[in-house]
Amino acid sequence: MFSASDLRKGLKIEIDGQPWIITEFDFCKPGKGTALYRCKMKNLVTGAGMEKTYRPTDKIEKPDLEEREMFYSYNDGHNYVFSDPETYEEMQVSPEFLGNNIYFLIEEATCKFTLFNGEPIEIVLPTFIEKEIVETEPAVRGDTATNVTKPAKIDNGYEIQVPLFINEGDLVKIDTRTGEYAERVSKK
Repeated sequence: MFSASDLRKGLKIEIDGQPWIITEFDFCKPGKGTALYRCKMKNLVTGAGMEKTYRPTDKIEKPDLEEREMFYSYNDGHNYVFSDPETYEEMQVSPEFLGNNIYFLIEEATCKFTLFNGEPIEIVLPTFIEKEIVETEPAVRGDTATNVTKPAKIDNGYEIQVPLFINEGDLVKIDTRTGEYAERVSKK
C-alpha cells in the first residue's frame, strides 16, 4: 500500500483493479484544512486519462506489475511467440496487442514486457533496428533541396520515408518508437 505522501510523477498505482501511472502531480496546501494531492493519471491497459485528488490519510493500492525481458522467437501463423531467456517459457502475443510493432520484430531481439496479473500490457522493443530496403525509386538528378525524402519499403512491406541517397539493398537504421528512418548503416 502507498500513502498519499508517496505519490509522485511516474508512480504506478492500482485503482478499481486497473493499473494507472501518474503523469502529473501537484501538492496543494490551502490556508485552512488539510493538504491535497492532485494527480493526473493514465490507465496502462486502456490508455484512458483521469484526474483524482487524494488527502494525506488516503491509502492507495500497489499494482501487481512485473517487468520481464523476453526475446522474440517466431510467428506461429496467428500469434507472435516470445521466450524467456532463462526458463524458455513461451508467451503468445496477438497482432492486435503489438500493433505496428510487428514490423519491427527481429528474431532473437530482446523486448521488455510489463505484465499486470501475468498478462502483458506493454511491450518495449529495442530502440533501433536495422532493416534492408527492398523497394524504392531511384533519386532524380538535380533534386537536391534539403530534407527531401522518398518512400521506401523494407522486407516486411512497411513503408518509411528515406533521404534521396538511399537505394535498394541499403541497410538502414529505424527508430522503433516512431517508425521513422534514423540513418544509413555503412556496409562492412
